[in-house]
Amino acid sequence: MTEEAILKGCLKNEASAQRELYNRYSSKMLAVCYRFAQNREDAEDMLQEGFIKVFLQMHTFENRGAFEGWIRRIMVHTCINILKKNKKFNESVDIIHATGVQVREESVPAIIQAKQVVECIRLLPIGYRTVLNLYAVEGYSHREISNMLDIEESTSRSQYTRAKAMLEDILVRKRILHRPKQEFNWLAAVSRR
Repeated sequence: MTEEAILKGCLKNEASAQRELYNRYSSKMLAVCYRFAQNREDAEDMLQEGFIKVFLQMHTFENRGAFEGWIRRIMVHTCINILKKNKKFNESVDIIHATGVQVREESVPAIIQAKQVVECIRLLPIGYRTVLNLYAVEGYSHREISNMLDIEESTSRSQYTRAKAMLEDILVRKRILHRPKQEFNWLAAVSRR
């Protein structure tokens, strides 16, 4: 089924088109949700709520950008809204379910290193982790983040700076970085770009 056929079918509330859309994008979007969630169960709840919003807002997609990017934005906003609503700030780490991490190299060491970095990001306090994910991985500006999280733009900037410093400390303690100022592009390891 083509993307155009899926879109048309979803606009007509056809179950087969909705199922195809879900099957095509659910694993990628689960990885997005997992970066914001406390655990896999929460990520799956975020995913379900996000797809409900996707189906309800399908008529607003204007074919101006990538359809996957449009879905991703809805998922990110859904995750943020759930975090704000439920205030789930417990910092558990369950890296087994962090699938969908993209790396620039296809080597096993690079994949292992990316999973280690994701694990370390999940150790950050929820505010730092959220700002880091939104700014560095999702590509939102500090102004957009401040609007999304109802914080000052300067707070977003300072949380991002502190998150990077704290992440570096964690990477050194976990021996992913071998020296405190070793050159390591953690963003390249986990970036969706």
